[in-house]
Amino acid sequence: MFYVYILESETNKEHYIGYTADLKKRLVEHNNGLNFSTKRYMPWKLIYYEACIEKSDAERREKYLKTTQGGRLIKRRIKDYLYESRKI
Repeated sequence: MFYVYILESETNKEHYIGYTADLKKRLVEHNNGLNFSTKRYMPWKLIYYEACIEKSDAERREKYLKTTQGGRLIKRRIKDYLYESRKI
């Protein structure tokens, strides 16, 4: 399985979208500073993921979610989470 995931920084609420074959391992890598693009915003928490059987499907989905239209879609999918997390 391949996973498309969204992380949220616990320090500044930034979001990061990626894909991987090992979701648990990848989250540990992000939180240990092994990814240059996410290192400064540690720690991260997983807020959303989708599973795909084919790697190419996961890659395509990741690219789509990084577009403006994909961003709007994901905000609708996790609307309640985003609303509740902003109330704190």
